[in-house]
Amino acid sequence: MKKVTRTLLVSACLLAAGPAMATTLYDDLGGKEGIAVVVDGFINEISYDQNIVKFFAQTDIKRLREKLEEQLCMVSDGPCEYTGDSMEDVHAGMQITTGEFNRVVELLQNAMNQAGVAYPVQNRLIKRLAPMRPEIIHR
Repeated sequence: MKKVTRTLLVSACLLAAGPAMATTLYDDLGGKEGIAVVVDGFINEISYDQNIVKFFAQTDIKRLREKLEEQLCMVSDGPCEYTGDSMEDVHAGMQITTGEFNRVVELLQNAMNQAGVAYPVQNRLIKRLAPMRPEIIHR
């Protein structure tokens, strides 16, 4: 009888605590809405940086926003598929330097800070985006 009571007590405690929920990076970024806020902030940050905005002079901003949202959603394990061009194709002929690339990363970090994204979450996203670096620099 004592074992049954203890088992019931443990079961009741587990139920009261609720299911353990593993969150994805997508969830930690705030899902679709959170990513949209980060992307809007990122585009805004780019628009104020005279050394970086020149790379976006001929860019369709609506499409950029859409593709960035898809890309961030996909790399963060969200329910999206990136349908844009490859990073190599997008950056072909731009001759982006390491310093310019690093500045864009800083602008993304600024946007995430303004959106209230925690630093560990920012680091996880940047870690997932980092493999794209060779596809962007000096293309």
